[in-house]
Amino acid sequence: MATEDNPTPGPDKTARVSRRGFLRRSGTAGAGGAAALAGVTARSAQAAIHWDQEYDIVVIGSGAAGMPAAIAARDAGASVIVVEKNFDVGGRAIMSGGQVQLGCGNPQQVKQGAKDSPDQFFLDWTGSDGESPVDPERWGTMGNPLARWNDRELIRAFADNAVDTYNFLIANGVEFRNASANRGPGDPKQDRNLNTKRWPIASERIVGEEGRPGGEGSGLIRPLERSARAKGAKFLLLHRMTQIHRETPTSGRVLGITAQEVDKWNKPTGKTVNIRARKGVIVATGGHNGNVNFRRMYDPALMEEYTTWGAPYTTKDADGELAAMAIGASLWTMASQTNGGERQYDRPGDGIGTRYNGSPRFMPTSPAFFRTGSTGLSVRDWQDAIMVKENGKRFYEETLRGKPLGSPGWRESVRAAMKWTGDPKRLNGGGPIWAIFDAAAAKREEWALELPWVDKKGGFFFEADTLEELAGKVKACPYQWRAMPGEALRATVTRYNSFVDSGVDADFGKPKPTHKIETPPFYAAWATPTLHDVMSGLRINTNAQVMNMNGQVISGLYAAGESASAISMHGLAKGVVFGRLAAIHAAKQPAA
Repeated sequence: MATEDNPTPGPDKTARVSRRGFLRRSGTAGAGGAAALAGVTARSAQAAIHWDQEYDIVVIGSGAAGMPAAIAARDAGASVIVVEKNFDVGGRAIMSGGQVQLGCGNPQQVKQGAKDSPDQFFLDWTGSDGESPVDPERWGTMGNPLARWNDRELIRAFADNAVDTYNFLIANGVEFRNASANRGPGDPKQDRNLNTKRWPIASERIVGEEGRPGGEGSGLIRPLERSARAKGAKFLLLHRMTQIHRETPTSGRVLGITAQEVDKWNKPTGKTVNIRARKGVIVATGGHNGNVNFRRMYDPALMEEYTTWGAPYTTKDADGELAAMAIGASLWTMASQTNGGERQYDRPGDGIGTRYNGSPRFMPTSPAFFRTGSTGLSVRDWQDAIMVKENGKRFYEETLRGKPLGSPGWRESVRAAMKWTGDPKRLNGGGPIWAIFDAAAAKREEWALELPWVDKKGGFFFEADTLEELAGKVKACPYQWRAMPGEALRATVTRYNSFVDSGVDADFGKPKPTHKIETPPFYAAWATPTLHDVMSGLRINTNAQVMNMNGQVISGLYAAGESASAISMHGLAKGVVFGRLAAIHAAKQPAA
């Protein structure tokens, strides 16, 4: 493998001389003297940093990639610290459904009689001649479009290490539900989508789409956390990594990090700590789609109105990517973020009435509730509401929100939600989306329209006695860039009510519209979709080593999970597999 110290590897090992090796065997005259001086400068830079702590491996982030990395490092005998900016571990993974799509013929698949193998997994996830691992009704005869954007070397590494990773999870306390209970549409024999059993205490206290307490994500993270701590991994919470150090700003080996202490609101306290990494730094910070400027490199339409799934517990603000890019790292598979399918977006309209709609719904008893302040309303029947954009106009068939992910028409609903409204005064962004309903609908749904369910103070839930008055109030939302035209909202509701009379939705085909919107007061609840998966990030190789623009390894730097790239796959498995591989490789390196 080419590295920056050894850019032209070949079969004759004697012909390959590293920069450090050259310095050891050179004098100080001419070109050798310049190289030696560069080496002195690098050592001086290293000496100039006061290291407050030292470990073999520094892991940044404690989610699906970071936690396995910490355990694998300890299993290999390396000392390790996990630096986490949140007040607790787990990242987005701890709020997830615990889906770990390992497959490849793991013991649970064998027990259930599933037919799978690493070779079959590789074919399915590279767009080759394998069978699509997802519902053919969703993707059609073209198979899985996400596979088109995958790096085949990484998929091969994933497939070859999946069974070992499954065994690793089991050995560290993770339990899975019966595989046959997790078969998705179009996936009757492979049973790859294994889900963890719920942790006995649903520590996140969130509500899923079915109204039940969360806990599957805890079923992955909490056993791994317990194992990591028992094996001697150290954890530093409420510290945000702000810089990765190399011997020189853009060359040489990675030396360690600087982390800034933050409070529970992620606000800096003014204290910093420098942590030396003798063998490697592993970036597992969870992706970038919470950073507006960063994500707009991929899609200029992703303006400020969109938040991310998992916020505000996790921010996904590109900390790892930006710090790695500052020392020469490259991004990779950027087309995946825009062309890889709508899985990167969540459907609009779940948990309405709060900024973090579409995200896990935090209950008041949740340790993270202080950041949300509201839980949101779950809509049982989308015959009780319509959705309009910031311009007051309806844009799609609302009951699609309640259908399974991937149902016919769902992708079209996401595209409609993200589509430009056509207003020349705001050319980018799809604009906020609002669920509009009346008092009769609220009664049918049995909603409590106060805190902690809706966020009136923050500007994400409004009520008024007339539709025109309601439209005017919506302007108080910090993301509603203009006043909603009252006449447009009135016209939209009047037309929709006529569909109830006729029994036919002439605009979008909603099945037999049932209820008119006519009983005051009227309500507008925030229903803008969230951003979900990250499918691009730092370029890595099969050891999870980060690479530069020339395809050369940056010695001592690793990335995994949604911070890394080239695995256009939903679920936790890519983080778990490559987090483990990163630590295994880093632990074998000589100490700096």
